[in-house]
Amino acid sequence: MDEIMKRSHELREDPERHYNCAQAVFIPFAEKKGLTPEQANAIAQNFGSGMQAGLTCGAITGGLMALGLCGAGDPGIAVELMRRIGSLHEGRTQCRDLLAEEVRTPKEKKPHCDAMVYEAVEAVEEMLRERGITF
Repeated sequence: MDEIMKRSHELREDPERHYNCAQAVFIPFAEKKGLTPEQANAIAQNFGSGMQAGLTCGAITGGLMALGLCGAGDPGIAVELMRRIGSLHEGRTQCRDLLAEEVRTPKEKKPHCDAMVYEAVEAVEEMLRERGITF
């Protein structure tokens, strides 16, 4: 497991503090770019739970922030990340749609959200490598 992914796991597994999906994706990349964990945490705090409104998944928005911070702001980057993540979930990218099954059944949402975080980290790392961007 690489350093960024390991850090994302640490954040999601922290028993003392809940890091939302956006924070768990963004913080490891932000730390590599020189932001403090507190700064990165504050930047991403309102993007969890689909911007607190069930909209675009926090893992995706955290990934978009990470891509921009790392210098991948080329046209279409947002669409590409959303397409990559959506392709793993029948085209769904909205938090409320991704969690619909967990809401209808007694399933816990944390395992699903953890998986979304790790998928987003993997996609961001891949997209940065494809563009020759080191992080």
